[in-house]
Amino acid sequence: MTALGTTLIPKLVTASRELFPFIDLQAQYSGIKGEVLAAVTRVLDNQHFILGQEVSSLEKEIGQLIGTSFGVGCASGSDALLLALMAVNVGSGDEVITTPFTFIATAGSIARLRALPVFVDIDPETFNLDWKQVEAAITPRTKAIIPVHLFGLAAEMTKIMEVSRAHGVAVIEDAAQAIGARHNDRYLGNIGDCGCFSFFPSKNLGAAGDGGMVTTNAPELADRLSILRVHGSRRKYYYEVLGVNSRLDALQAAILRVKLKHLAEWTEGRRCNAHRYRRLFDEAGVNGHVALPTEPSGTYHVYNQFSVRVQQRDKLREHLRQRGIPSEIYYPLPLHLQSAFTYLGYREGAFPEAESASRQVLALPIFPEITEEQQRAVVNAISEFYVSKN
Repeated sequence: MTALGTTLIPKLVTASRELFPFIDLQAQYSGIKGEVLAAVTRVLDNQHFILGQEVSSLEKEIGQLIGTSFGVGCASGSDALLLALMAVNVGSGDEVITTPFTFIATAGSIARLRALPVFVDIDPETFNLDWKQVEAAITPRTKAIIPVHLFGLAAEMTKIMEVSRAHGVAVIEDAAQAIGARHNDRYLGNIGDCGCFSFFPSKNLGAAGDGGMVTTNAPELADRLSILRVHGSRRKYYYEVLGVNSRLDALQAAILRVKLKHLAEWTEGRRCNAHRYRRLFDEAGVNGHVALPTEPSGTYHVYNQFSVRVQQRDKLREHLRQRGIPSEIYYPLPLHLQSAFTYLGYREGAFPEAESASRQVLALPIFPEITEEQQRAVVNAISEFYVSKN
């Protein structure tokens, strides 16, 4: 998800009871409206809607941002994961190690290829794949590892890469929520064999609909990805392999190219708001009740979500709702306990850290345009909930 997909999307408009929205895309759009309309008009005037110059330019610009040699645009972040797995030849009977605490597309892309998702528990502080448990999960059938950079924070990529190289398995980064994030000064999506990004509207770099991209430094993978996204064809009506139809629309690419110019500013806004939350929570004296997001040394968090851990999460969320404060839960049930993955045979208790997180995480508004007054309202409402319990 990643955290990818649409099942638990945040509210994109202000509900009648809310003091402000969970994410304010209208505020973002108002500042770039002229640029966006000019880009859309450019595409409408030339009538080149599928792939083409806008997409190839965006692929180059994303590559320049994160330092990869190649970018391959596709229809969604979910498809980015699927295409990356196809590119490294994951298929029936193979195993792919990943986290149970993520959006379903991460493991769903594995299952769609008739491969087996193999879950490993998470680190309780970062919510990311616990690298210390990865090696024990590797078998002769392991073909790849998918670490998820959840909420915009890098997984422990140095250790994961060491394990993967020692065993000769591919690493596909699920960076759907983490464009612009870094691990030891390397951009995510430029560490593993492939990086997968989502441009769903609520992401830090969001389109006006679905969109995704796979990044890589390997020419052979880039070539394979480029034909897999167009039914396995390099030449019209001639098919080298069985691919899929997953092309990034030129209209979406044109809009994303406009937004990409502002991404650094928006990211800094999110980071400043995260720091302000920390100050406000400290001033409110509720840090004993609220565990704030961590940012380990050597990481650069981009805060697609500001997810805290709290006790009595559901009661707190209802308390916030009654006071007009929006919040979201990412994710209320880990993947190994979802009905769609019953066939894997996991039971409750298999991954206690993921299960605990699913009962305690709560995402607070963190969009770049949020004001100090709005953040203070969030913190005050949370403080009121815990103070009233004492």
